[in-house]
Amino acid sequence: MIKLRLKRFGKKKEASFRIVACNSTSRRDGRPLQELGFYNPRTKETRLDTEALRKRLTQGAQPTDVVRTLLEKGGLLEKIERPSIAIGKAKLEKEKLAKAKTKDEENDSSKAESESNEAVSESNEAES
Repeated sequence: MIKLRLKRFGKKKEASFRIVACNSTSRRDGRPLQELGFYNPRTKETRLDTEALRKRLTQGAQPTDVVRTLLEKGGLLEKIERPSIAIGKAKLEKEKLAKAKTKDEENDSSKAESESNEAVSESNEAES
């Protein structure tokens, strides 16, 4: 299977990447079938060979997650929401609802305490 993935090059701690098409069993920095673009994460510079990328995608090449996001930003692929992201968003919503409920319960209990304290103080005033 052909994969579209990143090939690392550049100095130590100053990495840049080439977007390449290669066999899925080949090494990360091995010889690619074709170089399709460039990505520099430090400057966020991206250059894509759109015609070659479209050709490889129509042939059935599978992009890795990072390359997929780069292609989505470049407008070559439709942005799809991955299941893991949807699950994460749902989990965050549940946590927000749980926090809101606990805040409401704390506010209700503090209101009840203040009302009972007012009632006690009023009854103390009435007795004296």
